[in-house]
Amino acid sequence: MSVETDPGPTSLEALEARLKRDFELLVMPPTKEWLEPRTHPQYGPALDVAVIGAGMSGLAAGFALKCLAARSLTMFDRSPAGFEGPWATFARMETLRSPPELSGPSFGFSNLTFRAWFEAQFGLAAWKQVHRIPRLQWMDYLRWYRHMIDVPVENDTELVDLDGDKDFVILTLRSPAGTRKLAARRVVLANGRDGLGGPYTPEMFRGLDKRFVRHSVEDIDFHALRGKVVGVIGAGASAVDNAAEALEHGAARVAMLVRRPDVPRINKGMGIGSTGFWVGFHSLSDVQKWSIVNYIDEQAVPPPHDSMLRVTRHENFSIFTRCAPRSIEIHDGRVLLDTTRGKLDFDFLILATGLTVDWNQRPELASLKSHIQLWGDHFTPEGHEDYAQADHPFVGPAFEFLERTSGRAPWVNRIHCFSFPAYMSHGPVSGDIPAISVGAERVASGVASALFAEDYERTWRRMVGWNNPELRGDEYVLDEDVSKFLADQPAELKT
Repeated sequence: MSVETDPGPTSLEALEARLKRDFELLVMPPTKEWLEPRTHPQYGPALDVAVIGAGMSGLAAGFALKCLAARSLTMFDRSPAGFEGPWATFARMETLRSPPELSGPSFGFSNLTFRAWFEAQFGLAAWKQVHRIPRLQWMDYLRWYRHMIDVPVENDTELVDLDGDKDFVILTLRSPAGTRKLAARRVVLANGRDGLGGPYTPEMFRGLDKRFVRHSVEDIDFHALRGKVVGVIGAGASAVDNAAEALEHGAARVAMLVRRPDVPRINKGMGIGSTGFWVGFHSLSDVQKWSIVNYIDEQAVPPPHDSMLRVTRHENFSIFTRCAPRSIEIHDGRVLLDTTRGKLDFDFLILATGLTVDWNQRPELASLKSHIQLWGDHFTPEGHEDYAQADHPFVGPAFEFLERTSGRAPWVNRIHCFSFPAYMSHGPVSGDIPAISVGAERVASGVASALFAEDYERTWRRMVGWNNPELRGDEYVLDEDVSKFLADQPAELKT
């Protein structure tokens, strides 16, 4: 006897109805209130949680918190609505690296997955033809995801400063309406891969005229590169993606300059990527964590197969290996680069040199660095006294910053670093698609646990004062005379 397979919803409206039914059956979010409103003496009603960033990580964290009945919750993002994160801005890949079947930020809700969203619109046959998810289609999915989880988001709102006291974090926010301060009991920083820094620019390239040299995460007018000779420094995904953009916009020639003897070919991180890795990395010792992260960094992550094919199909594309820049000069509108392979000149140079933790690039977080524990405070690997990850935050089990000197700035412990720099402490669960639900549930559970623990006195009073009877007293009769009960007992029991 054959079993018919559910073909699934055939429209977004039908999918949304199913998902809403899922939420109803599981009582998500829970109906029982457990947090009482708090008020700051200076800034008025306080949020229980403020989330900075409404991209994929922020939305996932916000939804996980909502599922724990954190109702006084608002997310803030500096971008316009629908353009949060990198997907529709500086990310320039055609498709995602991650396999399309990964559940992403769905938290086990099958009807919240990308696949469910895709099939509802295009059908199962179309899904079977998907090799990798187009980047802008992923952004469309996240826009729908935001609509379905229904967490409050204030767009066009930028964090400009953080401060606090023992009970609250004080956020200074700037929007078109002006600058304001508000208090929150907890803050989740979900501000992306560059959340504690920005683009890594090698020293020789700093301060150069941006008409001729730009980093890959900056705005680049690719239309202006038509007919130009373009150089790209780097060998990773962003290098080939930006090279492809230049070629597809009509660049006369594009050369990718790689300091290694070859383009990296093996993605070591994929070799250990698993549910065990995601849930277990944060339990490793410091030396084990550093060994994994440093090894992957040293081996380098290769560009995706499809991305490399995207550039190599152009005959006017070149890769120069063992080509390390030694000096640079801009002269007569040309970028003159002296390299270990000789002197090269370009009309425009793109630095695909990655992102870094660099507190100087984050003035809104300037008040944090001197107060929080960094990896360099805890761990120095043998033979690597000045290691690259020393400036990364050393965060706690719920991604919380840890105070460097006890009592000096207790408010920093109320800020949770749910962005890529937490990788050193927790692994790739705070920004990568495969494990984002794992990380979001971890940070949300930690935030909720901390709020509950510090509300102990209020919880105790609620418990002691609870007087809603389950029994009214008319469901039973108290029998005051035990003699009849004893008289009815068998003789052997009476003795």
